[in-house]
Amino acid sequence: MKLTSAAFQDGGLIPQKHTCDGEDVSPPLTWSDLPNETRSLALIADDPDAPRGTWVHWVLYDLSPDAHELPEAVPPIESLPNGAKQGRNDFGKIGYGGPCPPGGTHRYFFKLYALDRKLGLPAGKTKQELLDAMRGHVLAEAQLMGRYGR
Repeated sequence: MKLTSAAFQDGGLIPQKHTCDGEDVSPPLTWSDLPNETRSLALIADDPDAPRGTWVHWVLYDLSPDAHELPEAVPPIESLPNGAKQGRNDFGKIGYGGPCPPGGTHRYFFKLYALDRKLGLPAGKTKQELLDAMRGHVLAEAQLMGRYGR
C-alpha cells in the first residue's frame, strides 16, 4: 500500500494551512495498492514528539475500500457522506486537529490501515479503542510522515 498527499512529500513540511496556525483543515490524502481482501480502511494521525507522549490528531474508520482518497478539509462531523466515521482526537474534538506544537519541529504520522472487515463502531471512538477493535484484522498499512515546527 502507498499513502501520499498533494500537500506535502513524505518527510516534508506540512503547509501552515493544515495546522492550528492556519485554517486547520485536513490535508488531501490519496492511497493505492490495497489488498484485494480489504473490507474497510482506518486512518490515525498522531505526533510522537509531543511533550506528554503521543498526541492524536485524527481518528477515522469504516471508510469504504472503494474510496481512494480523502479530500482536503474533511468536515469535523461524526459520520461522513461516504459512510466513514470519525473519532475523537486529543484536542477533545471529532475529526482532524492539525499540528500545533508548543515549540520546535515535530513529526506527524498519517497511518492508513487496510482491514479485513468493517468495524461497525459508533462515531467518537479514541485511537486506543480503534486499535483494540482492529487487532487481528489488519491486512496492510501505509504511512506518510510530515513535519511542522514553530
